[in-house]
Amino acid sequence: MEHADFVREIRTQSEALRAAAVAAGPDAPTPTCPGWDVRRLVDHIARVHAWVAENVATGDPENPRPAPTPPGEWSTLLGWWDDYRGRMLDTLAASDPTAPAWVFSPVATPEVGFWARRQAHEAAIHRLDAEHALAVAEGGPRSEPDVAFPAEFAADGVDELLVRILPSHVTTWAQSRLRGSVLFHAVDVGRAWLVRLEPEQFPQTTHHFEGLDADASVVGNADAVYRAAWGRPHHAVTRGDEALLLAARGR
Repeated sequence: MEHADFVREIRTQSEALRAAAVAAGPDAPTPTCPGWDVRRLVDHIARVHAWVAENVATGDPENPRPAPTPPGEWSTLLGWWDDYRGRMLDTLAASDPTAPAWVFSPVATPEVGFWARRQAHEAAIHRLDAEHALAVAEGGPRSEPDVAFPAEFAADGVDELLVRILPSHVTTWAQSRLRGSVLFHAVDVGRAWLVRLEPEQFPQTTHHFEGLDADASVVGNADAVYRAAWGRPHHAVTRGDEALLLAARGR
């Protein structure tokens, strides 16, 4: 996917997130983020978008800017988010993806393109959270949202998580004693990732197909594997060591 594709996905997914959040209401529980309600979900995504807007605009890979603090009142929060989201999108759209920017991942190149990709998937997964909250609030027959992500976009989200985001959990992996491997296989796009876990080391991810013999696996279409990888309700088939499956995913 290209930089412009990611910027377009940020806009699409965040607008859908906002619509679902408003329809559900600020006090609706968010079942896919235990302990959160919609107000906290919007506070989180607004804070992240403001943080990204500040750091992309600054263009300083050595000195990260702190995240601004969102307002507490619901209607004011929505407007504040709209403003920062617009600034972030405008800056990303006008920027060369190779322009310098601070990033939090120790294995990512410090450039603007990292943020376009990251925020596309940040918005998509939290859009899913908002849609789950709305489905429950509306009391649907299965309380499941009618949301499907394009296969190539979902597969890219799995790749970003496993290759760029997992290694950013420095403290977690400094303390981990886990050893083993987890296979993620998106069958509809013919892509697979093998995550190897070793005590006190960053996870190592390789793109792998032949002779797979993993200790745990997540298999399904890209949309299902994407949701499973990010710890959301899914229809992927999982097997093997539950501790490894939990470790090799995001939240």
